[in-house]
Amino acid sequence: MLSHPLDRGANLQTGKRLVLTPKLSEHRQLDSWIGETARAIRDFDWSTTPLGPIGEWPQVLRSVVQVMLRNALPMAVLWGEQGTLLYNDAYASFSGGRHPRILGMPIEAAWPEAADFNRNVIDTGMRGESLSYHEIGFTLPRDGRDAEVWLDLHYSPVASNEGVPVGVLAIVVDTTGRVLMQRTRDEAEAAFREANERLQLALNSGAVLGTYVWEIQENRVKGDERFARTFSFTLDEVALGMPIEAAFAVIHPEDLERVGALIDCTLRENVPFRAEYRVRSGDSGWLWILATGRCEYDEAGQPARFPGVIVDIHDRKIAEESLRDLTLDLEDKISEAVAARIAVEGQLRQSLKMEALGAMTGGVAHDFNNTLQAISGNLQLLQYLPPTDSRVPERVQAAMDAVQRGAKLASQLLSFARRQPQSPVVINPRRLFDEMRELLQHAVGPSIAVGALLAEQPWNFRADRNQLENALLNLAINARDAMRGDGKFTLASSNESLDAAACEGLDLHPGEYMKLTASDTGAGMAPDVLERAFEPFFTTKPEGHGTGLGLSMVFGFVKQSGGHIAVSSTVNVGTTVEMYFPRSFDDETTQPRADALTTHTGGATVLVVDDDAAVLAATVAILEAMHYTVLRAANGDAAMSVLESGVGVDLILTDVVMPGKIKCADLAEWAFAQSHPVPVIYASGYTRDMISRDGVLRPNVTLLAKPYRAESLAKEIAVALKGAA
Repeated sequence: MLSHPLDRGANLQTGKRLVLTPKLSEHRQLDSWIGETARAIRDFDWSTTPLGPIGEWPQVLRSVVQVMLRNALPMAVLWGEQGTLLYNDAYASFSGGRHPRILGMPIEAAWPEAADFNRNVIDTGMRGESLSYHEIGFTLPRDGRDAEVWLDLHYSPVASNEGVPVGVLAIVVDTTGRVLMQRTRDEAEAAFREANERLQLALNSGAVLGTYVWEIQENRVKGDERFARTFSFTLDEVALGMPIEAAFAVIHPEDLERVGALIDCTLRENVPFRAEYRVRSGDSGWLWILATGRCEYDEAGQPARFPGVIVDIHDRKIAEESLRDLTLDLEDKISEAVAARIAVEGQLRQSLKMEALGAMTGGVAHDFNNTLQAISGNLQLLQYLPPTDSRVPERVQAAMDAVQRGAKLASQLLSFARRQPQSPVVINPRRLFDEMRELLQHAVGPSIAVGALLAEQPWNFRADRNQLENALLNLAINARDAMRGDGKFTLASSNESLDAAACEGLDLHPGEYMKLTASDTGAGMAPDVLERAFEPFFTTKPEGHGTGLGLSMVFGFVKQSGGHIAVSSTVNVGTTVEMYFPRSFDDETTQPRADALTTHTGGATVLVVDDDAAVLAATVAILEAMHYTVLRAANGDAAMSVLESGVGVDLILTDVVMPGKIKCADLAEWAFAQSHPVPVIYASGYTRDMISRDGVLRPNVTLLAKPYRAESLAKEIAVALKGAA
């Protein structure tokens, strides 16, 4: 009869491990320990731990270990004051790559990232007390990287035969999947509520004339009450559904063919539907509307449903037509045309909020045309100069300076549209007003004077330059509307040292502040209106002619900058807005002056991705002149084909907004997933929100704004390659 190895005597040694002989009943108990971890426990040299040889373990420890090993849940025993660790197969799987290294270790050494937590568990258990934690979060290594996990943890003391606590039994329940599922559900519900609120706001605005759904296979158009009024249907007709031919019957004959072609295009190519056309209104009138929609398809790929929205654009279209008619006879009737144009432009501004930008268009076009003329003139001159002419570098630099002026103007426009990635910088008020004066004048119009009252030596302050310009432009446009084209808009700055008494009621801490003030000589606000001035969606403009978000956006920006904003107003006198920003003792953030183009040595392989053929060709030529090996791709799909082909790429330079299924973010994900991550540089003149979150650039994103100089490109590539080395 074969005996257990532990029955062969107390002097048997394997290597340096001393094996003691347990009793027969102990052998049977050890033999009943089943599983991989049980074998590891039996084979472990416990004589080097506070537990001592396994043959000398107390019965209570063996019993607890036996119960633990047979349990399917992750369980562990923390024995003694040091919490010497034993565990079962499920716990071994949970611990990942730490098994079997942590077997027999003190729990604090086995899980150093949770040492304080586990010390409290042992101390509590040795006092005879239990602990339970519900969905507690930890950061633990998983698959070679740190991951956030959530656990339910239950700890119970283990008592000796005399009732004295000698260890702690731990039960671990991994609830990560449940927590992530609940989080995803909460986010989806929040997104649904937000989308529903936006939909209700849109539907309740005066411009929406109804919603509709065309059941294509049944050829039935259904809609709401507003849709019925717009197309002269009864409520019963739109509830039951009308053939689409009935809707076509009220469309203006001149628009009918174009609308039908746009619908066919949407059904055939699955593109969004957008059509401006006229429908019959009353006995002989016509109403201009904008219809938008999309097509939904069934499982067989056949058109099934066509939902959409109808919007009133009558005032805008009539104003546009009037404007076109006026320009035809402008030379003969200059005085009448000027007066009519002012009236028409007023109608345009009221029809859509965005058309308030019309007052800026002429000045912006003037500046852009001057910039383009400077570029064009210098480039044309280069055609007539030999390459060795001493004037060539000067003319090239002049053209590049003009490009920078154009880029600056584009940046100002993007900041007004809230499409610039946000980053706070140190600002000097005097330089800010000097650079914005012309843009503010365009915003308020030529009949309104723009003035400035600045401190002799104004303090610097820190804020997001784009958001600040946007806030000042909002205040300027509000002032223009309040003054109705005649008055004065004044910007002022002052250094303010505020003590506790001065800060009372201002939501500020005592200290030094730069105060910016914007005031106008407009109609002013009554007390009840002033009280709600910062309230989101509150506006005194007619329905459909203002979102009521202008001042609330300014309020949020100032608060996020650590400052305070206050507004005062008197009817028929004007309005004053005061903004306090904490003083910055840092030097003003300035744009570095571009150096002359120098010779660069490449040696790396760069993949350039851009859907603009001219930009792609120019970028490739510049990099080749710098001695880089260059691969090119016209879009993200082509770029991914190059990357997956196995060709070696040291850096990816990609545009942000491109057609195709593969986006710039997909290329970055591929690059960062490689065993040796490939650096990525984004290059764009208009990112929207594709590479930023909440208006702030994401970490580890390198953005090269178009247009850029060759030396800037070379510098960014060198920095990226050095960081990847």
